[in-house]
Amino acid sequence: MVETALIPSPELESERAFLAEARAALARMHRDVAARDVPMIGGEDNDERFTNEANTRAHEQRTLALVDMPDVPLFFGRLDYEHGAIEELDEFYIGRRHVHDGTGAPLVIDWRAPVSVPFYRATRSDRQRVLMRRRYGFSDTAELTGFEDEPLIGATESDHADAFLRAEIERPRTGPMRDIVATIQPEQDDLVRAPLHPSVCVQGAPGTGKTAVGLHRVAYLLYTERERLTRGGVVIVGPNRSFLSYIRKVLPALGEVDVRQITIDELINLPAAASDEPEAARVKGDARMARVLHRALWSYVGTPTAGILYSKGSHRYRVHDYEAEEIVAALRESTRYAPGRAALAQRIAHAVLVLMERRGESPDDRVQNAVARSKPVKELVDAVWPRVAPEQVLHRLFSDAEFLAQAAGDDLTEEERAALLWAKAPRSWKSAKWSAADTILLDELDDLIERRTGSLGHLVLDEAQDLSAMQLRALGRRCRTGSATVLGDLAQATTPWAAGSWDRVLGHLEKSDGLVAELDRGFRVPDQIIDFAAKLLPQIAPTLGIPRGVRSVIDALSIVETTEDSLPEALIASCRDALAGEGSVAVIAADEQVAALRDALAAAGLEPGLLGETEDTMDTARLVCVPATLAKGLEFDAVVVAEPARIVDAEPRGLHRLYVVLTRAVSHLRIVHAAPLPTALSRS
Repeated sequence: MVETALIPSPELESERAFLAEARAALARMHRDVAARDVPMIGGEDNDERFTNEANTRAHEQRTLALVDMPDVPLFFGRLDYEHGAIEELDEFYIGRRHVHDGTGAPLVIDWRAPVSVPFYRATRSDRQRVLMRRRYGFSDTAELTGFEDEPLIGATESDHADAFLRAEIERPRTGPMRDIVATIQPEQDDLVRAPLHPSVCVQGAPGTGKTAVGLHRVAYLLYTERERLTRGGVVIVGPNRSFLSYIRKVLPALGEVDVRQITIDELINLPAAASDEPEAARVKGDARMARVLHRALWSYVGTPTAGILYSKGSHRYRVHDYEAEEIVAALRESTRYAPGRAALAQRIAHAVLVLMERRGESPDDRVQNAVARSKPVKELVDAVWPRVAPEQVLHRLFSDAEFLAQAAGDDLTEEERAALLWAKAPRSWKSAKWSAADTILLDELDDLIERRTGSLGHLVLDEAQDLSAMQLRALGRRCRTGSATVLGDLAQATTPWAAGSWDRVLGHLEKSDGLVAELDRGFRVPDQIIDFAAKLLPQIAPTLGIPRGVRSVIDALSIVETTEDSLPEALIASCRDALAGEGSVAVIAADEQVAALRDALAAAGLEPGLLGETEDTMDTARLVCVPATLAKGLEFDAVVVAEPARIVDAEPRGLHRLYVVLTRAVSHLRIVHAAPLPTALSRS
């Protein structure tokens, strides 16, 4: 049965009244929490101050999590169970968060709760004591417009599930990404509800919802493992700020407001002020650089050529050079660099204390510390185990060809070493300007010198196929004891330094026990578009299977061939056609072409925005001009692709970039070109 707002009925009005009741109950819950006093502990010591700050923050987060979002429906489904199947309730409304009435009785059940699982898993052959599943339709303003029922017993004329899924996916979109909590499919639900450990890696073809799966998995894990995850925190790492702006509203809509969403550059927190040539960036991202840096750092530790003579009163205590050499050899590489340096001073001092005891003295720890700080010991330590900064090591590595060759050993070729060396080295490491790839190497060196404490509880990496081995190592260090959700598509790997297979990615993260799963059903991209883009796969990702689309859309794909002179007019006409429909529209082109296209569209009166210019571009502009390098992970109702050949020619992995660009449309894709299409796409 399908009820729509065009045919008002007592039951539809009853459902609307229940929605109003649930909203009023949520508002009451928010008021109750906001008015509650935060317990404070008297005193000024650090532990008490920390406890008070933690209590205050927890209260603020709880209050914020209960804020009603007027454009987000409180529930999206209902389960009718057999009488007595679950306590005394026969009906459960399934929503984005738990809502109860004044007595504590549930009005809406959180979608993450065990009782909600049959909404996603129950079938007619395994109905899990469910009699009927109801799905609700809502407008963009969260007005309940109708519902459809799916009986799981008895005769039924049709299965409405696919129709509802299609309607929800094709509902015109504007602004940031929406959650998919109402349409999670069984294979997605398996990944969303997977345990916290081991880590999970999702290989997902375009339109399979891998990003949504990752975000909903975070919400689920915070529901089931909140105490464990709160201690270490949860961080989502995305490829750029435009992508993070696009996904920013999904978790708050699910009631989770305390998750950091950042780029890897922001996580590393080292400024990048220079750029690399492609070959230099590739080598700097390679896992072999970890061994190069390790050898470079430890080459600073030398061999003592003399011992020390320590004087105390009239007594002299000598630690010979061979004794100091044995101490250095025992410490070398058995610890990190900075702790090893500190331990060297203490062990030499201990050797002095042994000599004192042989003379009948009774030195204590204070004496040992005094010896360790003495001039003879400090001079030996500085000479044999000097204090170094990460920037100091990297500056020498990139400016001294002989030092680089020694550190590289057999790991780097002569050509690779040449790519790393600066053409004109900065005068000192303090004046050097570092690239983004350099900051990752500095982070590696910093960890080799002194390990930083703490570990995230959970780390989500989206578009992980583009991360280098060294970037993955940096991320893994920040989640040593936590788990990870890794999301990506090897066919969309556009960086020359990409780590490669998912087994390698998990290995670099030190999550080799992680499970790799594949999503290959494209729910969000029409099958005509998927089939067209998949023509590139034999060239760019021959080991991957061909993804399948589950939806067809009339006129989903069209190709317009024009002349170079007529290209702007053809693009303007294509944008006008797309804007005549509903929803968001993107014009995607090679980066160096986008600004001129934006100007041409603006001159034609179409009021385009430019992605990356401001963080709210997708909120304020229905027509958005998108540089090809920023398109990854985004979705639009209609997409106009300008001149694919220029996208391909713009970078070494241009065909991979084009595959990304061609798979951004949820309903309609139009390709406008003057130059010939890539050979794979022009084949019938």
